[in-house]
Amino acid sequence: MNSDFMDALATLEREKGIKKEVIIEAIEAALISGYKRNFNQVQNVRVDVNRDNGRIRVFARKTVVEEVFDARLEISLDEAQKLNPSYEVDDVVEIEVTPKDFGRIAAQTAKQVVTQRVREAERGIIYSDFIDREEDIMTGIVQRQDHRFIYVDLGKVEALLPLSEQMPNESYKHNDRIKAYITKVEKTTKGPQILISRTHPGLLKRLFELEVPEIYDGTVEIKSVSREAGDRSKIAVHVDNPEVDPVGACVGPRGQRVQTIVNELKGEKIDIVRWSEDPVEYVANALSPSKVLKVNVNEEEKMTQVIVPDYQLSLAIGKRGQNARLAAKLTGWKIDIKSESDARELGLLDEEEELVPFGNEEVTFVPDEQE
Repeated sequence: MNSDFMDALATLEREKGIKKEVIIEAIEAALISGYKRNFNQVQNVRVDVNRDNGRIRVFARKTVVEEVFDARLEISLDEAQKLNPSYEVDDVVEIEVTPKDFGRIAAQTAKQVVTQRVREAERGIIYSDFIDREEDIMTGIVQRQDHRFIYVDLGKVEALLPLSEQMPNESYKHNDRIKAYITKVEKTTKGPQILISRTHPGLLKRLFELEVPEIYDGTVEIKSVSREAGDRSKIAVHVDNPEVDPVGACVGPRGQRVQTIVNELKGEKIDIVRWSEDPVEYVANALSPSKVLKVNVNEEEKMTQVIVPDYQLSLAIGKRGQNARLAAKLTGWKIDIKSESDARELGLLDEEEELVPFGNEEVTFVPDEQE
């Protein structure tokens, strides 16, 4: 090695952020192994790389003893004092043993060490960049797929989209651009591993944050999301300012904002409901698009009993119970749905009790179609 190599290390430090001293120390450690391996030496050695000119020297380290049993590791007191009269027993003497052709080995070793350190540094930079993007959304390009993963190029790294995180109604082709939610960033021996999802509820939340400025700036707050990917989702929104309509903000002019999200999710139906701290109102809203007549609340068991008009029962429950299931996930309340006629037969309503559907007209369902 020479001064040009040292200058190259300084440039590497500036451009890659890899400290010059760290690389030199790694080269010295690697050269010790290289010296012992190539010259069949078992002696204790130290390798010194001059920080200015790159000159490399190898020193054998020997302990000063009264009587020598292993000349590779020990030196007599008499021999040591010939080198320096101040040496005493148990001191360590360093004797230069640099081989004549050590430069070739040094160059190869230095190249390997630098390459490895650069690779590690680049992996570290990528990991640092992406660990802050956990629970965030990114756009990537589909590269290839196998029976376990779809591999998506995120620019600096290839992310993994597991089969379990792929939407059932979606197919992926080479060079398709998709938005995905980063679920986990892990360090591995081969570099950072990025796991992404198209089914996570967080994807829906992040898409609304991208499309709705009022959510991005904090005016409108997303309180809860429940999702059955590829089929239907519910999202509860809230605003402190009574002059702002949180549902309308999410829908956007002529439904453009929410339609963009629906298109991204390949036609997934989305119910946008107004959040309320009152469980009666919140559960009634969450069961949209069905109308609700009455909600009875059991605080201790966190359960609600919901009464709906007879003609709305199937809509309230949904296909295979989906609407009720999503509403329960959204609100965190167990929901037991009864039709009005069943409720009267069971004595849950007085015969004279007249019920009027909850005024949840501000709840919007997109796209606008029945179950």
